[in-house]
Amino acid sequence: MTPDISVVIPLYDEEPNVEPFHRELSAVLGRLGRPYEIVFIDDGSRDGTFERLGAVYAKDPRVRVIRFARNFGQTAAFAAGFAHARGRLIVTLDGDLQNDPADIPALLELAREHDVVCGWRMHRRDAFFTRHVPSMVANWLLALTSGVRLHDNGCSLKVFRAEVVKPLTLRPGMHRYLPALAGQLGTRVIEVVVNHRPRRHGRSKYGLSRTFRVVNDIFGMRRLMRQAVDPGAAAAPRLYEIAEILEGTPERDPAPTTGARR
Repeated sequence: MTPDISVVIPLYDEEPNVEPFHRELSAVLGRLGRPYEIVFIDDGSRDGTFERLGAVYAKDPRVRVIRFARNFGQTAAFAAGFAHARGRLIVTLDGDLQNDPADIPALLELAREHDVVCGWRMHRRDAFFTRHVPSMVANWLLALTSGVRLHDNGCSLKVFRAEVVKPLTLRPGMHRYLPALAGQLGTRVIEVVVNHRPRRHGRSKYGLSRTFRVVNDIFGMRRLMRQAVDPGAAAAPRLYEIAEILEGTPERDPAPTTGARR
């Protein structure tokens, strides 16, 4: 059955989170009563993340796994997920258990009348001065330059109508601006408060240096927005290389797809 909902999750060195995350997410999605798929993207993990994903795939026919040849970054992971997603609605969230899958039904309900639904981590569970304060400044600047006013562009928990995110031409680092980019193809953007949980395992992959990159991008935001939707724009650099894809019915043990690039 063609899924109505595709859930896209990038992972990088999240071995201990894979199975608890899949259990929690599947329980929420199963209560929706709508066909869905879960698309995991292993962004070149160096630990046992891919092996854990393989075990989940073997048990759940709704799971698909894309493995990158190396670490390409979160923008590349989202781009690969969007390209392979089959659902009319695409849900994104992180695989570190800080985003709460229990918020997904409320976001999907809002997606009935909106093109992009964004989570807002009003009560963030991470470092105040190195993560929260720089994020506030970056969000304020981004609102001024893009015209899409959100409190929390950086929250990965979002829902997109497929037609406003699949056509985007993404470049490295542009996953942070998806609402502004997608908002050009669908003007109905809304934000809703979501739960933000402390990290249980592992550590954050991001630091204060990311804020300086964001501020630099903001000065060129109008150009980035044009490039994302202009077919005549200069070609984007290759974002990722796929080493392996697990999809289809696990019992058939399909031969993995290898070597795909974008």
